[in-house]
Amino acid sequence: MKDTPLSNCERDFLLKAIAEKKRLDGRQTYDYRKMKITFGTDYGCCFVDLGKTRVMAQVSCELVPPKESRPNEGIMFFNIELSPMASPAFEQGRQSELSVKLNRQLERCLRNSKCIDTESLCVVSGEKVWQIRVDVHLLNHDGNLMDAASIAAITALCHFRRPDVGIQGDEVTVYSPEERDPIPLSIYHMPISVSFSFFQQGTYLLVDPSEREERVMDGLLMIAMNKHREICSIQSSGGIMLLKEQVMRCSKIASVKVSEITELISQALENDKKARKAGGRCGFAESMPQERITALKMDETPVEMTDVSDRANDVIQKAEAPPHTVPSPVVPVPGVGQVGQGLQNTWGLEEDDEEEENDNSGEEQEEKVTQMEEELHEKEESRGDVVEISDSEEEEVVILHPETPAPKNTGLSSHQKGAATSKKRQKK
Repeated sequence: MKDTPLSNCERDFLLKAIAEKKRLDGRQTYDYRKMKITFGTDYGCCFVDLGKTRVMAQVSCELVPPKESRPNEGIMFFNIELSPMASPAFEQGRQSELSVKLNRQLERCLRNSKCIDTESLCVVSGEKVWQIRVDVHLLNHDGNLMDAASIAAITALCHFRRPDVGIQGDEVTVYSPEERDPIPLSIYHMPISVSFSFFQQGTYLLVDPSEREERVMDGLLMIAMNKHREICSIQSSGGIMLLKEQVMRCSKIASVKVSEITELISQALENDKKARKAGGRCGFAESMPQERITALKMDETPVEMTDVSDRANDVIQKAEAPPHTVPSPVVPVPGVGQVGQGLQNTWGLEEDDEEEENDNSGEEQEEKVTQMEEELHEKEESRGDVVEISDSEEEEVVILHPETPAPKNTGLSSHQKGAATSKKRQKK
């Protein structure tokens, strides 16, 4: 199923608003949407809400043989799944161009940047290593999927704990969390992607574009950076040519946004660690009473309630007094009701009116015919015309006096003329 296309009116409205430095959700040009990070019950499960865009990342591990080219390093695997539940444009069971693009960008951002120590994932050199798998599921699509996916993936990796192992000879033993505490991954830095959308061939720039803004943009620039201002990956799409000054400007903005997001991730991890250590409710059980599982939940708007009574009294005093009497409905005929003024309701009277109109029209035609016949008869008597009727019933012979002119066409039909001549013959 294809997504609903954007109309020309909506497109023109969005572009005009962007040209006036206004956005539909009230944000400024360089503002991010409200971000919320929550964790599941198990380690390695993370939910990220970026506005109405909702992403879930789940990390799992498995002991597998290593690659022949890298026998002492573990394996990192990323998978992004675009569910039809998130958007009607996504199809189930087949990889789209968008999913392949997001998967490659996520691999460049996390695996190629060497943010995780893969050598620490080695158990037995050349025989067994840990394979870390990161599954990213898109739950709701409202734009800027790459930023939400990168934040969810790196947060889930920081939150994940792998089981501890023991080696005795050639035998490898994996201990459960009850036997030994799980071990966190060794993470050097946290690369985070920041997206910039360009409009009207690079004239206007927006940070964190929404889904409607992505439809009308000309190009997209994604910069993956850590808090140390090290660019991990950069990618431009859309076929727009960018200048060096524009890229440098975007990198400066990205450095500020990355530092803010990194601090938010660290704070969320610290809060979750304290809650688990204290034995409190965390994960899915903690999100139930707060209704965090609803992606499109509207935040409560604070309302000032201090001077409500005074304002209500002012409104009541300034308002006009209601009328004491209510006009009764007009009843033109029995069975028909009319409410209001100036309304015409002809229900039940349409057929009678049509019959009366037909009767009146027939009487008017008969009156016109008789009037024309009388005028014709008066003219003929004044002129002294002689009318003779032949023996045949169909033919009529009219003999006029030579001095009298020919009569004008009165517009009567043959049937009407026959009726007029018969009346004259009876009179004579």
